[in-house]
Amino acid sequence: MIKVGIIGCGGIANAKHLPALSHQAHRVEIVAFCDIIKERAEKAAKEYGTPDAKVYTDYKELLQDESIRTIHVLTPNVSHCEITVAALEAGKDVICEKPMAATPADAQKMLDAQKKSGHILTIGYQNRCRQDSLTLKKMCDDGELGEIYFAKAQAIRRRGVPTWGVFPNKALQGGGPLIDIGTHSLDLTLWMMNNYKPKSVMGASFQKLGRLLQPGDQGNTMGVWDPNTYEVEDSAFGFVTMENGAVIVIEAAWALNTLEVCEALTQLCGTKAGADMKDGLRINKIMYDKQTVIKPDCRTPKGVDFFAGASAKSAEDTECEAFYDAVEGKGSPVVKPEEAFVVTQILDAVYRSAESGQLITF
Repeated sequence: MIKVGIIGCGGIANAKHLPALSHQAHRVEIVAFCDIIKERAEKAAKEYGTPDAKVYTDYKELLQDESIRTIHVLTPNVSHCEITVAALEAGKDVICEKPMAATPADAQKMLDAQKKSGHILTIGYQNRCRQDSLTLKKMCDDGELGEIYFAKAQAIRRRGVPTWGVFPNKALQGGGPLIDIGTHSLDLTLWMMNNYKPKSVMGASFQKLGRLLQPGDQGNTMGVWDPNTYEVEDSAFGFVTMENGAVIVIEAAWALNTLEVCEALTQLCGTKAGADMKDGLRINKIMYDKQTVIKPDCRTPKGVDFFAGASAKSAEDTECEAFYDAVEGKGSPVVKPEEAFVVTQILDAVYRSAESGQLITF
Protein backbone atom coordinates (compact mmCIF):
# COMPACT_ATOMS: atom_id res chain seq x y z
CA MET A 1 0.00 0.00 0.00
CA ILE A 2 1.14 3.52 -0.81
CA LYS A 3 1.23 5.66 2.31
CA VAL A 4 -0.11 9.19 1.79
CA GLY A 5 0.35 12.45 3.67
CA ILE A 6 -2.07 15.37 3.40
CA ILE A 7 -0.78 18.90 4.01
CA GLY A 8 -3.70 21.30 4.23
CA CYS A 9 -7.08 19.96 5.36
CA GLY A 10 -9.39 22.74 4.25
CA GLY A 11 -11.99 23.05 1.52
CA ILE A 12 -10.10 21.65 -1.47
CA ALA A 13 -8.90 18.67 0.57
CA ASN A 14 -12.40 17.72 1.68
CA ALA A 15 -14.19 18.55 -1.56
CA LYS A 16 -11.74 17.03 -4.02
CA HIS A 17 -8.64 15.17 -2.86
CA LEU A 18 -9.85 13.12 0.08
CA PRO A 19 -12.97 11.77 -1.69
CA ALA A 20 -10.86 10.89 -4.74
CA LEU A 21 -8.30 9.15 -2.54
CA SER A 22 -11.07 7.13 -0.90
CA HIS A 23 -11.75 5.66 -4.36
CA GLN A 24 -8.11 4.50 -4.50
CA ALA A 25 -8.39 2.60 -1.21
CA HIS A 26 -7.25 -0.60 -2.89
CA ARG A 27 -3.72 0.82 -3.16
CA VAL A 28 -3.38 3.86 -0.88
CA GLU A 29 -3.85 4.60 2.78
CA ILE A 30 -3.77 8.08 4.29
CA VAL A 31 -1.57 7.91 7.34
CA ALA A 32 -0.81 11.57 8.10
CA PHE A 33 -2.77 14.83 8.14
CA CYS A 34 -1.34 18.32 8.69
CA ASP A 35 -3.06 21.67 9.11
CA ILE A 36 -2.21 24.82 11.04
CA ILE A 37 -5.67 24.42 12.59
CA LYS A 38 -5.29 21.14 14.44
CA GLU A 39 -9.04 20.47 14.65
CA ARG A 40 -9.31 20.40 10.85
CA ALA A 41 -6.55 17.82 10.59
CA GLU A 42 -8.15 15.74 13.33
CA LYS A 43 -11.53 15.82 11.60
CA ALA A 44 -10.02 14.76 8.26
CA ALA A 45 -8.03 12.00 9.93
CA LYS A 46 -11.13 10.64 11.62
CA GLU A 47 -13.11 10.61 8.35
CA TYR A 48 -10.45 9.46 5.88
CA GLY A 49 -7.38 8.23 7.72
CA THR A 50 -6.16 4.87 8.91
CA PRO A 51 -6.99 4.01 12.56
CA ASP A 52 -3.48 5.03 13.58
CA ALA A 53 -3.21 8.10 11.33
CA LYS A 54 -1.08 10.85 12.80
CA VAL A 55 -2.03 14.52 13.05
CA TYR A 56 0.43 17.40 12.71
CA THR A 57 0.42 21.18 12.75
CA ASP A 58 3.96 21.41 11.33
CA TYR A 59 4.42 19.91 7.86
CA LYS A 60 8.16 19.50 8.43
CA GLU A 61 7.46 16.92 11.13
CA LEU A 62 5.15 15.02 8.79
CA LEU A 63 7.82 14.91 6.08
CA GLN A 64 10.22 13.18 8.46
CA ASP A 65 8.10 10.02 8.25
CA GLU A 66 10.09 7.92 5.77
CA SER A 67 7.21 5.50 5.25
CA ILE A 68 5.15 8.18 3.51
CA ARG A 69 5.58 8.00 -0.25
CA THR A 70 3.26 10.70 -1.59
CA ILE A 71 2.23 14.16 -0.46
CA HIS A 72 -0.82 16.22 -1.43
CA VAL A 73 -0.04 19.95 -1.00
CA LEU A 74 -3.42 21.64 -0.44
CA THR A 75 -2.50 24.92 1.23
CA PRO A 76 -2.83 28.62 0.25
CA ASN A 77 -1.04 29.55 -2.97
CA VAL A 78 1.98 31.33 -1.53
CA SER A 79 3.01 28.27 0.50
CA HIS A 80 2.93 25.82 -2.43
CA CYS A 81 6.59 26.35 -3.27
CA GLU A 82 8.05 25.98 0.22
CA ILE A 83 6.11 22.84 1.07
CA THR A 84 6.49 21.18 -2.34
CA VAL A 85 10.24 21.75 -2.45
CA ALA A 86 10.61 20.35 1.07
CA ALA A 87 8.51 17.29 0.16
CA LEU A 88 10.53 16.58 -2.99
CA GLU A 89 13.77 16.97 -1.05
CA ALA A 90 12.39 14.51 1.50
CA GLY A 91 12.01 11.94 -1.27
CA LYS A 92 8.26 12.16 -1.79
CA ASP A 93 6.16 12.22 -4.96
CA VAL A 94 3.94 15.29 -4.92
CA ILE A 95 0.61 16.46 -6.28
CA CYS A 96 0.23 20.16 -5.57
CA GLU A 97 -3.10 21.91 -5.94
CA LYS A 98 -3.36 24.64 -8.57
CA PRO A 99 -1.89 27.12 -9.25
CA MET A 100 1.65 25.81 -9.23
CA ALA A 101 2.87 28.86 -7.32
CA ALA A 102 2.11 32.52 -6.72
CA THR A 103 5.16 33.69 -8.70
CA PRO A 104 7.34 32.35 -11.52
CA ALA A 105 10.36 32.47 -9.23
CA ASP A 106 8.67 30.08 -6.80
CA ALA A 107 7.46 27.87 -9.65
CA GLN A 108 11.04 27.67 -10.94
CA LYS A 109 12.24 26.52 -7.51
CA MET A 110 9.65 23.74 -7.64
CA LEU A 111 10.81 22.72 -11.13
CA ASP A 112 14.44 22.70 -10.03
CA ALA A 113 13.64 20.60 -6.96
CA GLN A 114 11.70 18.11 -9.06
CA LYS A 115 14.50 17.70 -11.56
CA LYS A 116 17.12 17.35 -8.82
CA SER A 117 15.09 14.82 -6.83
CA GLY A 118 13.86 12.78 -9.77
CA HIS A 119 10.49 12.40 -8.04
CA ILE A 120 7.07 13.08 -9.52
CA LEU A 121 5.53 16.54 -9.36
CA THR A 122 2.14 17.33 -10.86
CA ILE A 123 -0.33 20.19 -10.44
CA GLY A 124 -4.07 19.83 -9.79
CA TYR A 125 -5.69 21.01 -13.02
CA GLN A 126 -8.47 18.43 -12.95
CA ASN A 127 -10.54 20.19 -15.63
CA ARG A 128 -8.33 18.50 -18.21
CA CYS A 129 -10.01 15.26 -17.16
CA ARG A 130 -13.59 16.26 -17.95
CA GLN A 131 -15.26 14.34 -20.76
CA ASP A 132 -15.67 17.45 -22.93
CA SER A 133 -12.03 18.42 -22.37
CA LEU A 134 -10.73 14.97 -23.29
CA THR A 135 -12.87 14.87 -26.43
CA LEU A 136 -11.75 18.31 -27.58
CA LYS A 137 -8.10 17.55 -26.81
CA LYS A 138 -8.25 14.44 -29.02
CA MET A 139 -9.72 16.54 -31.83
CA CYS A 140 -6.99 19.15 -31.45
CA ASP A 141 -4.24 16.53 -31.40
CA ASP A 142 -5.72 14.88 -34.49
CA GLY A 143 -5.57 18.20 -36.33
CA GLU A 144 -9.31 18.54 -36.81
CA LEU A 145 -9.24 22.24 -35.92
CA GLY A 146 -6.12 22.92 -37.98
CA GLU A 147 -3.77 25.62 -36.73
CA ILE A 148 -5.30 27.26 -33.64
CA TYR A 149 -4.40 30.92 -33.88
CA PHE A 150 -7.01 32.61 -31.65
CA ALA A 151 -8.42 31.45 -28.32
CA LYS A 152 -10.24 32.63 -25.23
CA ALA A 153 -9.61 31.33 -21.73
CA GLN A 154 -12.85 32.02 -19.90
CA ALA A 155 -13.69 31.97 -16.18
CA ILE A 156 -16.42 34.50 -15.49
CA ARG A 157 -18.79 34.55 -12.51
CA ARG A 158 -21.55 37.12 -12.17
CA ARG A 159 -21.39 36.89 -8.37
CA GLY A 160 -19.26 34.05 -7.08
CA VAL A 161 -16.82 35.46 -4.53
CA PRO A 162 -15.52 32.66 -2.26
CA THR A 163 -16.15 33.73 1.33
CA TRP A 164 -14.30 30.98 3.19
CA GLY A 165 -10.60 30.36 3.78
CA VAL A 166 -8.16 33.04 2.68
CA PHE A 167 -9.37 33.75 -0.84
CA PRO A 168 -9.61 37.59 -0.51
CA ASN A 169 -6.18 37.72 1.22
CA LYS A 170 -3.63 38.89 -1.33
CA ALA A 171 -0.64 38.08 0.86
CA LEU A 172 -1.62 34.40 1.10
CA GLN A 173 -3.28 33.86 -2.29
CA GLY A 174 -1.25 36.15 -4.54
CA GLY A 175 -4.40 37.43 -6.25
CA GLY A 176 -8.10 36.92 -6.82
CA PRO A 177 -10.13 35.31 -9.62
CA LEU A 178 -7.30 35.37 -12.15
CA ILE A 179 -5.04 33.12 -10.10
CA ASP A 180 -7.96 31.17 -8.61
CA ILE A 181 -10.25 30.25 -11.52
CA GLY A 182 -8.58 31.95 -14.48
CA THR A 183 -5.68 29.57 -13.98
CA HIS A 184 -7.94 26.61 -14.90
CA SER A 185 -9.17 28.13 -18.15
CA LEU A 186 -5.68 29.24 -19.18
CA ASP A 187 -4.30 25.77 -18.49
CA LEU A 188 -7.04 24.21 -20.62
CA THR A 189 -6.38 26.64 -23.46
CA LEU A 190 -2.61 26.19 -23.59
CA TRP A 191 -3.05 22.41 -23.37
CA MET A 192 -5.53 22.31 -26.24
CA MET A 193 -3.26 24.47 -28.40
CA ASN A 194 -0.15 22.59 -27.27
CA ASN A 195 1.50 26.00 -27.26
CA TYR A 196 3.67 26.94 -24.29
CA LYS A 197 5.77 29.75 -25.75
CA PRO A 198 4.39 33.17 -24.78
CA LYS A 199 5.97 36.27 -26.31
CA SER A 200 4.15 39.16 -24.65
CA VAL A 201 1.25 39.95 -22.31
CA MET A 202 -0.92 43.01 -21.79
CA GLY A 203 -3.22 42.95 -18.79
CA ALA A 204 -5.81 44.90 -16.84
CA SER A 205 -7.45 44.21 -13.48
CA PHE A 206 -10.27 45.86 -11.58
CA GLN A 207 -11.31 46.21 -7.96
CA LYS A 208 -14.64 47.86 -8.65
CA LEU A 209 -17.12 45.67 -6.76
CA GLY A 210 -15.25 43.76 -4.07
CA ARG A 211 -14.53 46.87 -1.99
CA LEU A 212 -17.63 48.80 -3.05
CA LEU A 213 -20.58 46.47 -2.47
CA GLN A 214 -21.79 46.24 1.11
CA PRO A 215 -23.65 43.30 2.68
CA GLY A 216 -27.21 43.42 1.44
CA ASP A 217 -26.15 44.69 -1.99
CA GLN A 218 -23.87 41.85 -3.06
CA GLY A 219 -26.18 39.07 -4.26
CA ASN A 220 -23.31 36.64 -3.88
CA THR A 221 -24.01 32.94 -4.40
CA MET A 222 -21.40 31.99 -1.79
CA GLY A 223 -22.56 34.20 1.05
CA VAL A 224 -21.60 37.67 2.20
CA TRP A 225 -18.03 38.88 1.87
CA ASP A 226 -16.43 41.62 3.96
CA PRO A 227 -15.55 44.59 1.71
CA ASN A 228 -13.15 45.89 4.37
CA THR A 229 -10.90 42.81 4.07
CA TYR A 230 -11.27 42.30 0.32
CA GLU A 231 -7.72 42.86 -0.96
CA VAL A 232 -7.67 41.27 -4.43
CA GLU A 233 -9.10 42.08 -7.86
CA ASP A 234 -12.69 41.18 -8.64
CA SER A 235 -11.95 40.83 -12.36
CA ALA A 236 -8.89 40.63 -14.60
CA PHE A 237 -8.26 40.38 -18.32
CA GLY A 238 -5.22 39.59 -20.41
CA PHE A 239 -4.12 39.65 -24.04
CA VAL A 240 -1.37 37.12 -24.71
CA THR A 241 0.66 36.90 -27.90
CA MET A 242 2.53 33.65 -28.45
CA GLU A 243 5.84 33.28 -30.28
CA ASN A 244 4.14 31.78 -33.33
CA GLY A 245 1.73 34.73 -33.56
CA ALA A 246 -1.27 33.02 -31.97
CA VAL A 247 -3.34 35.13 -29.58
CA ILE A 248 -5.11 34.20 -26.32
CA VAL A 249 -7.60 36.43 -24.50
CA ILE A 250 -7.97 35.70 -20.78
CA GLU A 251 -11.18 36.61 -18.93
CA ALA A 252 -11.53 36.01 -15.18
CA ALA A 253 -13.98 37.39 -12.63
CA TRP A 254 -15.55 36.58 -9.30
CA ALA A 255 -17.90 39.56 -9.57
CA LEU A 256 -18.86 41.18 -12.85
CA ASN A 257 -22.12 42.68 -14.10
CA THR A 258 -22.54 40.30 -17.01
CA LEU A 259 -24.88 37.51 -18.04
CA GLU A 260 -22.13 35.79 -20.06
CA VAL A 261 -21.07 33.53 -17.21
CA CYS A 262 -18.80 30.54 -17.70
CA GLU A 263 -16.01 28.83 -15.80
CA ALA A 264 -12.98 26.72 -16.70
CA LEU A 265 -13.82 26.90 -20.40
CA THR A 266 -11.91 27.52 -23.60
CA GLN A 267 -12.87 28.83 -27.00
CA LEU A 268 -10.64 27.88 -29.93
CA CYS A 269 -10.47 29.17 -33.50
CA GLY A 270 -8.43 27.21 -36.03
CA THR A 271 -7.89 27.18 -39.76
CA LYS A 272 -10.15 24.13 -40.25
CA ALA A 273 -12.75 24.50 -37.49
CA GLY A 274 -13.51 26.11 -34.16
CA ALA A 275 -14.79 24.94 -30.80
CA ASP A 276 -16.16 26.22 -27.53
CA MET A 277 -17.64 24.79 -24.32
CA LYS A 278 -20.34 27.33 -23.49
CA ASP A 279 -23.33 25.10 -24.17
CA GLY A 280 -21.65 21.76 -23.92
CA LEU A 281 -18.88 21.04 -26.37
CA ARG A 282 -19.65 22.70 -29.70
CA ILE A 283 -17.63 22.27 -32.89
CA ASN A 284 -18.21 24.82 -35.65
CA LYS A 285 -17.06 24.15 -39.20
CA ILE A 286 -18.09 24.37 -42.83
CA MET A 287 -19.67 21.22 -44.27
CA TYR A 288 -21.11 20.98 -47.79
CA ASP A 289 -20.66 24.75 -48.10
CA LYS A 290 -22.88 25.26 -45.04
CA GLN A 291 -22.07 26.70 -41.61
CA THR A 292 -22.46 23.74 -39.28
CA VAL A 293 -22.45 23.23 -35.53
CA ILE A 294 -21.74 19.75 -34.13
CA LYS A 295 -22.43 18.95 -30.48
CA PRO A 296 -20.77 15.70 -29.36
CA ASP A 297 -22.47 14.03 -26.42
CA CYS A 298 -19.85 14.40 -23.69
CA ARG A 299 -22.10 13.75 -20.72
CA THR A 300 -20.84 11.31 -18.14
CA PRO A 301 -22.68 8.07 -18.93
CA LYS A 302 -24.83 6.81 -16.07
CA GLY A 303 -24.98 3.20 -17.20
CA VAL A 304 -27.95 1.15 -18.33
CA ASP A 305 -30.75 -0.27 -16.18
CA PHE A 306 -30.06 -3.82 -14.97
CA PHE A 307 -26.51 -3.70 -16.37
CA ALA A 308 -23.58 -2.97 -14.07
CA GLY A 309 -21.36 -1.56 -16.79
CA ALA A 310 -18.50 0.78 -15.94
CA SER A 311 -19.36 4.45 -16.26
CA ALA A 312 -16.95 7.33 -16.81
CA LYS A 313 -15.01 8.55 -13.77
CA SER A 314 -15.24 12.06 -12.42
CA ALA A 315 -12.47 14.48 -13.36
CA GLU A 316 -11.16 14.37 -9.79
CA ASP A 317 -11.04 10.57 -9.76
CA THR A 318 -9.31 10.46 -13.15
CA GLU A 319 -6.66 12.92 -11.99
CA CYS A 320 -6.03 11.01 -8.77
CA GLU A 321 -5.91 7.65 -10.51
CA ALA A 322 -3.40 8.94 -13.08
CA PHE A 323 -1.15 10.29 -10.33
CA TYR A 324 -1.05 6.97 -8.49
CA ASP A 325 -0.58 5.06 -11.73
CA ALA A 326 2.50 7.22 -12.29
CA VAL A 327 3.70 6.61 -8.73
CA GLU A 328 3.48 2.89 -9.48
CA GLY A 329 5.36 3.38 -12.76
CA LYS A 330 2.36 2.67 -14.98
CA GLY A 331 1.96 6.00 -16.77
CA SER A 332 2.29 9.74 -16.45
CA PRO A 333 0.41 12.32 -14.37
CA VAL A 334 -2.18 14.46 -16.14
CA VAL A 335 -0.14 17.67 -15.89
CA LYS A 336 3.57 18.17 -16.47
CA PRO A 337 5.14 20.72 -14.11
CA GLU A 338 6.76 22.48 -17.08
CA GLU A 339 3.27 23.18 -18.46
CA ALA A 340 1.98 24.52 -15.16
CA PHE A 341 5.07 26.74 -14.94
CA VAL A 342 4.05 28.56 -18.13
CA VAL A 343 0.56 29.13 -16.73
CA THR A 344 2.11 30.81 -13.69
CA GLN A 345 4.38 32.90 -15.93
CA ILE A 346 1.46 34.25 -17.93
CA LEU A 347 -0.78 34.94 -14.92
CA ASP A 348 2.04 36.81 -13.23
CA ALA A 349 2.59 38.85 -16.41
CA VAL A 350 -1.10 39.84 -16.50
CA TYR A 351 -0.84 41.10 -12.92
CA ARG A 352 2.40 42.97 -13.57
CA SER A 353 1.06 44.54 -16.73
CA ALA A 354 -2.16 45.57 -14.95
CA GLU A 355 -0.11 47.26 -12.23
CA SER A 356 2.39 48.98 -14.49
CA GLY A 357 0.23 49.66 -17.55
CA GLN A 358 3.06 48.30 -19.67
CA LEU A 359 3.46 45.41 -22.08
CA ILE A 360 5.32 42.50 -20.48
CA THR A 361 7.66 40.61 -22.75
CA PHE A 362 9.34 37.23 -22.25
